[in-house]
Amino acid sequence: MYKHILIATDGSELAQKAVDHGLALAKAIGAAVTAVHVTAPWTAVAMGEVVVTLPPENYDQIVQDSAKGILTGVATAAKAVGVTCETLHMRDRLPAEGIIEAAANSHADLIVMASHGRSGLIRLFLGSEANEVVSKSTIPVLICR
Repeated sequence: MYKHILIATDGSELAQKAVDHGLALAKAIGAAVTAVHVTAPWTAVAMGEVVVTLPPENYDQIVQDSAKGILTGVATAAKAVGVTCETLHMRDRLPAEGIIEAAANSHADLIVMASHGRSGLIRLFLGSEANEVVSKSTIPVLICR
């Protein structure tokens, strides 16, 4: 059915559930995996949930180190269960945009990701990345909660 699964992660506990589910699915059906972590442009970070006051040069190093740690964790978990896994850090993109671009670039035929399930004013201000991926993706999207 699926031959290549893109697993999106932001490194959160909830995203880890999607990683675990995506890897288990990949193992069960013999699919390859690309794990992606997307980091927003520095200017977009100041508009998120928490205002970050890092100079741009520090921001670049911090997101690079963070992405490396997150993606290494996914690659290690994939290896432990016997799943082939590539990793991809999409820099300077909004999350949904980066996930969809990564899926296209890796020729994925399924996206697995988590939804934080925000509601109310938080959803109004921050939006829903999962909802945006679902509505803009041309391939199936599996949302884990």
